[in-house]
Amino acid sequence: MAGYNTPLASTPDMTNTRDRKKAPRETGATTNGSSTIQKASQPTKMTEKDREVIKAERGALVIWYSPIRTLYYFLLETLALTRELIVGLWRRKLSVLLFLISCLSLYALYKLEGSHQQYVSVIQRQVLWCSYWVGLGILSSVGLGTGLHTFLLYLGPHIAAVTLAAFECMSVDFPQPPYPDDIICPEEEGTSMTIWTIMSKVRLEAAMWGAGTAIGELPPYFMARAARLSGQIDEEEEELEELLKEKEAGSADLKSRRLRKGVLDRAKIWVHDLVQRVGFLGILLCASIPNPLFDLAGITCGHFLVPFWTFFGATLIGKAIIKMHIQKLFVIFTFSEHHVEQVIHLIGTIPYYGKSLQTPFKEYLHKQKAKLHVKPGTEQSQDTPSWLSWAFEKLVLVMVVYFVVSIVNSMAQNYHKRLCQKDKENKD
Repeated sequence: MAGYNTPLASTPDMTNTRDRKKAPRETGATTNGSSTIQKASQPTKMTEKDREVIKAERGALVIWYSPIRTLYYFLLETLALTRELIVGLWRRKLSVLLFLISCLSLYALYKLEGSHQQYVSVIQRQVLWCSYWVGLGILSSVGLGTGLHTFLLYLGPHIAAVTLAAFECMSVDFPQPPYPDDIICPEEEGTSMTIWTIMSKVRLEAAMWGAGTAIGELPPYFMARAARLSGQIDEEEEELEELLKEKEAGSADLKSRRLRKGVLDRAKIWVHDLVQRVGFLGILLCASIPNPLFDLAGITCGHFLVPFWTFFGATLIGKAIIKMHIQKLFVIFTFSEHHVEQVIHLIGTIPYYGKSLQTPFKEYLHKQKAKLHVKPGTEQSQDTPSWLSWAFEKLVLVMVVYFVVSIVNSMAQNYHKRLCQKDKENKD
């Protein structure tokens, strides 16, 4: 800058003048020279066109389109996650050591003979039962929308079976064992049955499943929080920020975007505004209703550094208490004896095919009621399984296979996202 005080600088040199005017704008120089570093550290934001191209390329990473590349990216993502897990455990050596010592102590207590063994068996059965439903709940919400619908496959049928047995036996005091593996009417049957009694019978399973779904919502929250603390901006977060800016500006781009994408963008903005304005109650409301966009609530809470217990507490209360009571009430009401008989009767009124469709449902219901009155220890006759049981088993198999394939696709796409993030960082 000293060259500007020389006699040569007094001549009307337009080049130097332009350079002097351009220099502060290009380098962002100030008196302390710190703005150059700040500008260099700002991430480069992608345009909407670039984002759409990347999404299209990532969407093609599925087994049925490019199996070799998808499996290759899946293996690389598995290795990357394994490395991150090992590094994370190594950084928390003390916590891992205390956890292992606790597990070894509990195992020694479990194997040690003594009067406490009678309590150990009860605790073991309850822990395994609760862990089973928590695991199914996690599977139902993990994977950013690719979760296995374990409510339809496991919890819903379990509540329905207990409901049918409760109205048939007029009691929920099923012998244990074989309950919950098999349901058999107790020797002393009651005279009345209420919905609230059945709800209390399946409360533990439903609450554990709901808690599992709440735990499964944590990965989007932690990923968005880590990205915000590290200064990185994920693609979903960047797109959300652009939507919010366009909403505040009231630009025509948002209107055209809404016309192209329908209600999805409006739903994203609604979930964001609800979480931001209402806070705990907004998260609670989103978690208490069937909400396919709840992952966005987790991303929003992580991006804006909402405290963990605020997010998880509201999610746990909403999913494990409020939402589960609504779902339980719906299933119990639907599968009460009176409504099931009405449904079977309505099937028989279908023209031409009603009677043929009604017969297998009647036979299946009759067989299920007969099994409830079999005495414990009595050998049951091996009947030919009905086509309803066969169809449900095949449905479970198909959904499990689809879930596994979805996990492979999702992990491959996550690795593609890693590569895009690295390229973006290199450009910045």
